[in-house]
Amino acid sequence: MTLVTNDPRWAEWSQAELERAALAGPVFVNDVVYAEMAPGFDRIEDLDRVLEDTLIDVLRTPRTALFLAGKAFRRYRASGGPRTGVLSDFFIGAHAAVEGWSLLTRDDRRYRVYFPTVRLIVPAA
Repeated sequence: MTLVTNDPRWAEWSQAELERAALAGPVFVNDVVYAEMAPGFDRIEDLDRVLEDTLIDVLRTPRTALFLAGKAFRRYRASGGPRTGVLSDFFIGAHAAVEGWSLLTRDDRRYRVYFPTVRLIVPAA
């Protein structure tokens, strides 16, 4: 996650967008994003502290979103999409779609195709 890794290209943009989102309402990550963030921390308490300090809550992914993710992933595979490294994007996109949330991402391709109702927050081209 760019916010935590202080990526020189994306950290400033990510921080600004998260701050803008926090002004509009609560900010969440789901359990999949939490798992993606975990490798950057030695201890669970450290990750939890970062999320607490940035006022980001962790929400479980509802079964309706998990079902939608599976259906979207099946469409992706049927259209020739490769198997590796993308299933988490479908969990994240489906959760945002089911809850009606906006999604902050730098890679919007699959979200636009498979979750067209999700409002995406992306860097300007």
